[in-house]
Amino acid sequence: MPAASPNSLFGMGNPLLDISAVVDKDFLEKYGLKPNDQILAEDKHKALFDEIVKKFKVEYHAGGATQNSIKIAQWMIQDPHKVCTFFGCIGEDKFGEILKQKSEEAHVDAYYYEQTEEPTGTCAACITGDNRSLVANLAAANCYKKDKHLDLKENWKLVEKAKVYYIAGFFLTVSLESILKVAKHASENNKLFTLNLSAPFISQFFKDALMEVMPYVDVLFGNETEAATFSKEQGFQTEDIEEIAKKAEALPKVNKKRPRIVVFTQGKDGTIMTKGGDKVETFPVLKIDQKDIVDTNGAGDAFVGGFLSELVQDKELEQCVKAGHYAANIIIRRAGCTFPEKPDFH
Repeated sequence: MPAASPNSLFGMGNPLLDISAVVDKDFLEKYGLKPNDQILAEDKHKALFDEIVKKFKVEYHAGGATQNSIKIAQWMIQDPHKVCTFFGCIGEDKFGEILKQKSEEAHVDAYYYEQTEEPTGTCAACITGDNRSLVANLAAANCYKKDKHLDLKENWKLVEKAKVYYIAGFFLTVSLESILKVAKHASENNKLFTLNLSAPFISQFFKDALMEVMPYVDVLFGNETEAATFSKEQGFQTEDIEEIAKKAEALPKVNKKRPRIVVFTQGKDGTIMTKGGDKVETFPVLKIDQKDIVDTNGAGDAFVGGFLSELVQDKELEQCVKAGHYAANIIIRRAGCTFPEKPDFH
């Protein structure tokens, strides 16, 4: 079986520096945060970023959902380096330098659009017990421009080199036109375009953008909460996750050469995957002792990264799910979306 080739997996999204800390309930209440959620920072959250650093012991990790997944995929693949390409926007500042350095250390081929108007984006990961509440201040990440970066000849060449594409739904809030350009390229060339529902607010408040991209989606990822919100917003009239997956699979699709695959994770419960036709299969996750769970932040991103690492090597879908479960199981034993030197996945 040939190993993956350089630049064969392409990701585009919001590169963020995660500022993560174990906080208390009072902190969550003060800023009106749910224990387990992902939101975009509003004015009322501005002070949160200073306070979390002053009040709690923070750790800095390179983050951003798509970037996390791409990095995990590269880690799972190991060799060759730079199988994974990543595009996103950062500021010309210290945090931006950290993100560049971290991408290099992870052997990801990152091409950042660097601008001076906004500082590099950050994401506060407020951890309580098993839960993590994420508050993203996109800043520079929100400044990604199709005409200033994606359209440039040398950059678009890298897009053309890829055979699998992954974009988290979060990027729908930034540059729908960039997503559509990549999605249409994938569809026209019978390559795989994959998307994540990412967070309930995407299905709720960016519904039109999401549904504009959906006809190009070959693999749709999400978790149980996101699936439920998506179902509600789409008027599926069901809370049964298998039914939601079937209905999502049946949504209109441009490239008829491949059926859409829908993959929904459910935390410690089994992951479900549509199988074309009316079949849905459930895959149990790897068992883990509660006391071994350090922090579930990044578990979903890790699942996708593991899945993509096998998908880009043309492996069976069952094997992709297994790799996803393996990667997630490793990530939740560690703080942030970090990983040991080498994987031990077979």
